[in-house]
Formats: sequence, C-alpha cells, structure tokens
Amino acid sequence: MPHEKAKGKASRTKTPAGRDQLAVRRADAAHFPGSSVHASLASEIGLRIVRGDYPPGSILPNEARWAETFNVSRSAVREAIKMLMAKSLLASRPKIGSWVEPRERWNLLDRDVLAWYATAPDREAFLRTVQEFRHIIEPEASAFAAMRRSDEQMAEISLACREMGEAASLPERIRADTRFHLAILRASGNDLLVPLGVLIESALDHLFVFTTRQVGDQRRAQKLHEAIEKNIRLQRPAAARNAVHKLLADTDEGIGRGRR
Repeated sequence: MPHEKAKGKASRTKTPAGRDQLAVRRADAAHFPGSSVHASLASEIGLRIVRGDYPPGSILPNEARWAETFNVSRSAVREAIKMLMAKSLLASRPKIGSWVEPRERWNLLDRDVLAWYATAPDREAFLRTVQEFRHIIEPEASAFAAMRRSDEQMAEISLACREMGEAASLPERIRADTRFHLAILRASGNDLLVPLGVLIESALDHLFVFTTRQVGDQRRAQKLHEAIEKNIRLQRPAAARNAVHKLLADTDEGIGRGRR
C-alpha cells in the first residue's frame, strides 16, 4: 500500500480482525517538545489505545509507519513503545510487532493511564469505577485519620477545606478538594494509602470536575466536607466515617444527574 505523503492525509493499517484503523498525520506532528518527544508520542498512542481506536489484540503500526505518521524518529517511536509496555498496555515480540494487551492487564493506577482513561468515550464508567474505589477506601481512611492525625496533618486538612469554601473559581475549588482528600489519606497513618492516593490524584481531579458541575448547591457540598473536617479534628472516628458516607452518597447522586 503506498504511503500517504501529504500532511493531513491518512494511512490505514489492518487490525487482526480485518478492520481498518485510521492513523492521521497530525498537522502539528513536528512540534512535540524536543526534550520529551517519546513521552509525548507515548501519550498520543496511549490515548488512542485507551479510547478504543486500537482494541485489545490489535497489532499496532510498525516503527516506520508511526515515524511517518507523527514525523518523528524511529528511536523516539521505540522509546514510546517501551513506555507503553511498562504500563502494560502493550506487548511486543520480534517479527510480530506490538499488540494491545487485554484491558485487565493495564496498569490503571499509573498516572498517565488514568488520565487517558478519564478522557475516553465511556467516561461515566470510569467515574463510577473511581467512585466505587472511594467507597472502599475513604470512609475507613477518615476514621483512621480521626484517631491518628497529627496537629500538622490536621492543619493541612483544615486549610484545604477552608480554601474550598473560599475558592473564587471552579479550578481553585477542584484543587482544594483534591488536596483535602489526599491529606486525609496521609493522615490515616497507613503507608500503603499514601502512594495510592498520589496515583489516583488525576482520577479525583476528573471526578471532581464532573460532579462539581452537577451539584447545584455548593454550600451543601461545602458543609459535607466541613463535617468530615470537624469530626477528624474532634477525633470522632465513627462520626468521621459516617460523614464520608454522606458525602459519597451526594457524589453518587451528582454522577446520576450527569447521566440524565
């Protein structure tokens, strides 16, 4: 099949199922940041995989085709593929090439994969997954924080809560909201929750952007956060746990409103 030479043209590549995949040469392909071409390329390919352009089992274009499509070197393509293999999105074998791994093997706790997953077409499924994770983790983390938090950790939680209420814009509120929940995970005193919280930071950002826009009464949302802060500050584990359950139920309702 002849290569398309003109910028803006498309070349097609076959998946194992025989379907055509469209690889579009980006108009700005040559403008990847010079110091991280392979990282930018990995992000572009990773996003296409997660959103379903290349479903599990698909054989990806070879190095030469990617290099032509994005106007980058083949060494940059190789590094990008290595990055995606490290995230368990791809596997590779000589004479076969690279193929998309089954979804259950993807490292969804990787920051980049989470960010790509959050922008995929089935975003509501992603948000529900994040919310289920929060139901599993956050109530008990808040109870532990009420028992174990230090004065410094409490100050961090209280500051984030106050900044949520004082935020002058949606992005400011989202940043404070995320800091609030991550501070509680740190205050829980469980070393495994700290790196886990950092890894899901991107997922929380996407969730809060969605749900904050769905919640009509921001004062109610603020009061729910303040109830959590108060019970952690007063070292009331059961009350802190219940306060988180109430907040999560409110968030569940916000996600439900977004589907209607």
